Order: sequence, then C-alpha cells, then structure tokens
Amino acid sequence: MQTRRTPSFPERNSAAAASRRVALLLPFAAALLFTVAGCKSNVAPAADVWAVVNGKEIKRDEVEKYYRTRISPEAQEPSQEEALSLKLNVIDELVNNEILLERAKKLNLEASDGEVEDKFTEFKSPYTEEEFQRQLKDRGVTVDDLKTTVRRQLSIEKLINREVVSKVAISDQDIADFYNANRAQFNVAEPQYRIAQIVVTPRKEPQVRNRKNDDATNLAEAERKVKMLVDRLNSGGDFAQLAMDYSEDMNSAATGGDLGYVPESSLNQSDPQLKKIVLGLKPGQVSPPIVLKDSIRILKLVTREAPGQRGLSDPQVQQSIRDTLRNRKEQLLRAAYLAVARDESRVTNYLAQQVLESNGKLPAAAKTSKPAASAPATPQN
Repeated sequence: MQTRRTPSFPERNSAAAASRRVALLLPFAAALLFTVAGCKSNVAPAADVWAVVNGKEIKRDEVEKYYRTRISPEAQEPSQEEALSLKLNVIDELVNNEILLERAKKLNLEASDGEVEDKFTEFKSPYTEEEFQRQLKDRGVTVDDLKTTVRRQLSIEKLINREVVSKVAISDQDIADFYNANRAQFNVAEPQYRIAQIVVTPRKEPQVRNRKNDDATNLAEAERKVKMLVDRLNSGGDFAQLAMDYSEDMNSAATGGDLGYVPESSLNQSDPQLKKIVLGLKPGQVSPPIVLKDSIRILKLVTREAPGQRGLSDPQVQQSIRDTLRNRKEQLLRAAYLAVARDESRVTNYLAQQVLESNGKLPAAAKTSKPAASAPATPQN
C-alpha cells in the first residue's frame, strides 16, 4: 500500500507563497488588460471621422455632401464660422437618422427591396432617362446612393408611423375643449378662401423641401414639370400628394401645398391675376397653370367660407381642430421619442469636441475644403 507523503513545513510554506503570488497577480493582470482595453477605446479616430454613433462612423465627405445641399451656389459663401455651425447641424441630423434607422431594423421595419424599387420608380418617372442621369450627375450621386437614401427614408417613416403617429388619439372632448377656449378664432369676419398651391420655378432653389428633392433649374425644365403635373391632375392624381412630391415652395410643400384660410382682403394685396382666378374657382376645383414673373403656380380652392360664427357642430370646424391637435401631439411625441432614443445611444461628436478645444479657433479638420458633390436631402423626422 502506497503511503501519501505529507509535505514538510518548508514545502507547505513555499506552496502557500506561490498561491498568494498567483492571487496577487490575477487582479494585476485583470487591471492591466482593462487598462489596455481602455486605451484602445480612447484611440483618436481618423481625421476624416467627424462623429460616431453606436459604433458607426460619420465621415467628413458625407457631412460635406449634405452641407452643400443647404447653401445656394449663387449666394455669398458663408463665413467659416457660419459654415461650421451648419455642418454641426448636419452631423446632428445624420446622427438622428442613424439612430432611428437602427431602431427600424431592430423592429423589422426596414423597407423591403420591393418598396425601395417602387419608390425609386416613382421618383424617376417624371424624367426621361437622359434627364434622370443629368439629375444624378448634378447632385453628384449614383443610383445606389439614391436607393440607399430612399431605403433610409422609408424605414424611418415606417418606424415613426408605428411608434409615434399610431399612438396619437384625439377625443371629442379634446375638440370641444379647444373650441371653447378659442371660440373667437371661428368667428369669420369676412369671406375666406382655403387655398392650396403647387409652385414651380425656372431656377435652382437654394433649399427644396419636397419629398422627391425635385427642382427645375431652367424654364424648359419648369415647363416640362408643369405639363407632367397637369397630366397627373387630369388623370385623377391627388393634389396634396403631388404638392408634397414636387412643389418647390419650401413653406407649403410639406403640408400638401395648403396655405390655410386666406381672407378676401389679403387677396386684394396679391397679384390681380391670382385674385381673379381664385374668385372664379369653385370649391374642389383646380386652376390651369398661372405664369407669374418668378414662378408657375397651380392653385386649388379647397373651400370658401362666408362671414359669421362657426359652431362646434360644423364638420369643417371639427376637422380643423382635429388636424391642429393631431399635429401638435405628433410633434411632441416625435421630439420625446427622439430624445429617449438619443439617451439610449452612444454618440461622440469629434468635430464639436475640436471646436471646443480650439477655443473659438477653427480646427484644421473643419476648415473649408474643395466643395463636395451634392447629395439628396435627408428627411426631417
């Protein structure tokens, strides 16, 4: 039978010391690894990386492209400080879009290839192939660039519809409360005309806010565009949708060309030709193209209001209040949703950091460089 040998005192002491040494080394090694890992995470980014959102880099070239869509080539070049401020705004928008796109993907709301192709075809349809290729060249983008932008827009739109728009509810009590608090607003002192418009200009606009980023740059393009719009309207096309897609008036395109109610006295201050056409329209009727000095316009008379107090039972009053309250709540929920989404994201704006560190002096990475080609404008969600 083999007898197990008991270690002598010196041996036991040596083993215990070794054990203590290992115990001391383990936390030291862990701390060392942690320090190395920390150093790696703090490594300065490449000079062309201006921001990082959840690990995705936003590079200078991308920011410069979108920046160029925000300034007019004909206007005076912004100062370096003004340009830098606008570029910081562009970065903020790109960060927001990336955050929302990630959320759309996680909720399986990313636009499908079929949806992208349908929207792309719709975008392309008003142009001949030659005109379309020229549009791409003028904007400095490829077909793949455009489809990527379309996919992002559709995906974010689906996300907002599910997470925000679908949760907006307006009750009859909400409508009644608004009416009672704003009764004087519905006392019409003179005839009013609710008008919508589609505006086309024969020049490049510094900012175009229609959904297709469509802009006629000369008279020939403007005339072709107006003819296309008239053909679509005559074929039953929806006026509001066409205005959102093609109108070059940045103030009304987003609302389907709706100018709201215009008092008759205000018509007296407009172009006499416009007043004559508006007064001759019946509710729901669309005007022929109106050629003015600076634009071509197509008008629609939505409704005409006679003077007098409008009651809460009036369907138009109820709809007007419902639209107002819905828009308010939707904007509030959008802002809150984006704020929460940003709080849950990891965002580092390196350009902003450099601006602060330079104490008002422009950092080298932000100085004006050769203008980059334009890119399609990003939607404001």
